[in-house]
Order: sequence, then C-alpha cells, then structure tokens
Amino acid sequence: MPLWIPLTIAAAFLQNVRTTLQKRLTSELSATAATYVRFSFGLPLAALYVLALAYGTDAALPTPDMAFLGYCLSGGLAQIMGTILTVALFAYRNFAIGSAYAKTETVQTALFGLVVLGDRLSMGSAAAIVISLIGVMLISASRTATTLRLFFSSLLERPALMGIGAGACFGISAVSYRAASLSLERPDFLMPAAYTLLCVMLFQTIFMTAWIAWREPGQLTATLRNWKVSLLVGITGALASMGWFTAMTIENAAYVRALGQIELLFAIGSSVFLFKEKILRLELAGAGLVVGGIVLLLFTH
Repeated sequence: MPLWIPLTIAAAFLQNVRTTLQKRLTSELSATAATYVRFSFGLPLAALYVLALAYGTDAALPTPDMAFLGYCLSGGLAQIMGTILTVALFAYRNFAIGSAYAKTETVQTALFGLVVLGDRLSMGSAAAIVISLIGVMLISASRTATTLRLFFSSLLERPALMGIGAGACFGISAVSYRAASLSLERPDFLMPAAYTLLCVMLFQTIFMTAWIAWREPGQLTATLRNWKVSLLVGITGALASMGWFTAMTIENAAYVRALGQIELLFAIGSSVFLFKEKILRLELAGAGLVVGGIVLLLFTH
C-alpha cells in the first residue's frame, strides 16, 4: 500500500477530532480566535517534529528560496481564510448548505493543481472525485430539510458563497503546500513536508497574533482561559497537518483531499457509536457513494 494512503486516513481521522474540539470553542471564542488556536498551540509540536527529524535522521534543514516562501505565504493565508469561513458557518441556521458547498474543495483542488503544477487526473480518478463529492454533499445536507431545489436556489446566498469560498481557499492551500515542498527539490519527503509545515504555522501564528491583537485583543486572553481545549485543538491539528503535508508531498493533492473525505465516515461513526444517533437513509446513501468513489480512486489513480 502506498504510504500516502494510511497517512491521509490518519490525518482525516485526527482532523475530525480537531473539528469536534474546535466546535466546542465557538461558544467561548470568536471564529478568528477558534481558528488561531489551531496554529498557535500546534506550532511547538511542529517545531519539535522538525528538530526530531534533523537530529534523529541527520537530515539537513532545507534552504528556502523566494518561490518556497511565496507558496507558504499564499497557502497559509488561504488556509486561515478557509478555516475562518468554515467556523463562521456554524452561526447560520442553514449552515449545512454552506458546508455542503465547501466540499467542492476536492474539485477545486484538482483545478488549481492542474493550473499551478500541471498535475493531471485520469478519467477514472476524476469520476471518483465527482462520485465522492456527491456523497459528501448528501451527508452534509442529510439532517436538514434541504431539498435539491432549495440547495441550488441557495447558490447565491451567503452560506453557500461562504462554503464555496472555503472550498476554494482549502484547494489553494493544498496545492500551495505541495508546491512549496516540491520547490525544495529534496530526494526525501519527510523533511520537506515537515519544514514546510513549520514555516507555514510560524507565519500563520505571527500573522494571526498581530491581527487579533489589533482587531480582537480580548480574544487572546480568552484563548489562554480556554487553554485545555485549545491545546488539544493545537495538538490534533498539528498531527493531522503532519499527515496532510507528507501525503501531499508524495502524491497529487487532489487525490489526497479526495481520499481525505473519509473524514465524513468517521463523523458518522462518532454520531452513531458515541452519541447513539440514528443514521439516516440519505446519510447511508451518501456514505455508500463516498466509499465507492474512494475505492474507484484507489484503483484508477
């Protein structure tokens, strides 16, 4: 089994845990601050990871150039905006529509990857991504009174536009991170991925600390008051990012993000086994499409 597959599955699982914890913070913190703790509290772990690779494997630290820094900055900003838009969606009554549109991330990642890196998809892989996308959108809208007519008629409403914007931001960030790692032109993949992650998280932490201190100064102390949950968000977020960055250094970002949709299956499993919620038929159908799309992807990529 190619290494990027278990790395992606592990990253998706940890991302589901991080998102659950992050939702708990939205009652105490603003959307921006809830996003901020993901980077600031995860930065020390990313730094320790790079040091462990440098001293544990004798891997030399990369020498970044302007292209690398440009990709890190664009990806870091895009991820910040995408996370803020996603967290902000929780405040809307029809957030499920926005969340469903956010799942267009995989298609947008494929388009950005083609334009920026020339990463092409096979016909089978493209079909797999579309099948999984339909399944994910069904799951996202399953617990609301959303109909197909309402779904498409809501395209120009704020939640839908925010969802599409979040998907675009995450697509840009994924491709930018892959481009940054590849621009280091190293024969290995662990150190480029880890070094890219560290540089991105350092930039994101500095940028967001300055922004919150300027716009929402009270939120900085609020993150410290909620340090226990914030620390868990940071740790799970950093561990998930290690998986994402490494997988996207190895493989086409569109394939990684498509397989990463398995996160929705983890979310359904949590609701059924942990919270004893009944699975809906629409969720079951969506899960079937996600699994079918992932299986097709693995056989055709």
